[in-house]
Amino acid sequence: MSDLPRKAVTRTAKLAALPLGIAGRATWGFGKRIVGESAELVGRELQQRTADQLFKVLGELKGGAMKFGQALSVFESALPEEVAGPYRAALTKLQEAAPPMPTRTVHAVLEERLGEGWHELFLEFEDKPAAAASIGQVHRGVWHDGREVAVKVQYPGAGEALLSDLNQLSRFSRLLGPLIPGMDIKPLITELKDRVSEELDYGLEAQAQQAHAEEFADDPDVIVPQVVHQSDQVLITEWIDGIPMSEIIADGSQEQRDRAGQLLARFLFSGPARTGLLHADPHPGNFRLLPGGPEGEHDWRLGVLDFGTVDRLPGGLPATIGESLRMTLDGEAETVYELLCEEGFVKETIELDPDAVLDYLLPIIEPAEVEEFTFTRGWMRSQAARIADPRSPAYQLAKQLNLPPSYLLIHRVTLSTIGVLCQLGATVRLREELEEWLPGFVPEDPADGEEAVAEA
Repeated sequence: MSDLPRKAVTRTAKLAALPLGIAGRATWGFGKRIVGESAELVGRELQQRTADQLFKVLGELKGGAMKFGQALSVFESALPEEVAGPYRAALTKLQEAAPPMPTRTVHAVLEERLGEGWHELFLEFEDKPAAAASIGQVHRGVWHDGREVAVKVQYPGAGEALLSDLNQLSRFSRLLGPLIPGMDIKPLITELKDRVSEELDYGLEAQAQQAHAEEFADDPDVIVPQVVHQSDQVLITEWIDGIPMSEIIADGSQEQRDRAGQLLARFLFSGPARTGLLHADPHPGNFRLLPGGPEGEHDWRLGVLDFGTVDRLPGGLPATIGESLRMTLDGEAETVYELLCEEGFVKETIELDPDAVLDYLLPIIEPAEVEEFTFTRGWMRSQAARIADPRSPAYQLAKQLNLPPSYLLIHRVTLSTIGVLCQLGATVRLREELEEWLPGFVPEDPADGEEAVAEA
């Protein structure tokens, strides 16, 4: 069996230590303020110590705790620099690695799922994992037909661990809230819980990955590995090399950052239009930057991994998103407000000032207003601070808005992607991608409708 600490008592004890530690540090902070230290300085130190403990425990536990850490890590850009700096390395580590599963456990899973002669399916198989994440780890190998492959093996008991961790984390989500200003942690955990069964199902993941692989097979900008073989707890895909996005964030050139950001935005918005699926786990560990296109047309391509979490959108992204975004940019406060009410973003029992809603939205959609926009941690922090400050109108309005369930995953993916763009510090032509791929963003030409009627 795995050394993953998944016994309920052990895992619960580790996670339960988090709120106790937070409470203890709060008492320590109160004592320091009594002796005259600045509340601001004490608050920063308290936040830093909390984050240090949080990410240490999450990294050890994997499972749902690790998954939550990965989801949280893309919002690191929203933290004040003096707080984010000291544990940025810990966040990056969460995105790319975790303690490995013992070799004997890996072999046992492969024997159970691929048969006693599983070794014969491979010309080579590396026992040392190439990557480890929240519910499984990846080994490099060579398939019997000579193709280099990535072999993803699911941790035994991963499902039980995921649910146990997320249930425990949800109990003290309010204590974790201060880590990311302006973000409600509980809905994030609830949404992760709702996706557990899908992420554990490698059959669903294989279908989603293969659909993307076929659609992007000849794409000059994006590469998705083909699925080679799939069974319960084992998923084998073609191997792709490349520079992990986390390394680009850490020390990539500006050219690499800009290209990675542009391609990430392109993939986010083009995927649903082309496949009816939205890749819903956009943390840096799931992306690579690969040199060269098929005919040397481009300097870099984006490699996309891990389709365990997807949002199924048969008609692509809802046209309401594009329409409301365009109308907000055009200053059509009343029309935008009506659309938001129709879609359930404003509950029937609440009445808001359309102009106040417009004022709330405009700073957030600033990147779509200009030809190109440079995403920075400073911009992300200013947005988080604006919404998190109880004294600001934005804070009061945000509390009254509602997020309909059908938009929950789209919202999280969009926010996560913006977080990664800010970590990259990328200059991106976002409006170009919206015009190309987002339904409703470019108004329909009445002449097009007339032509369609005439042809019919």
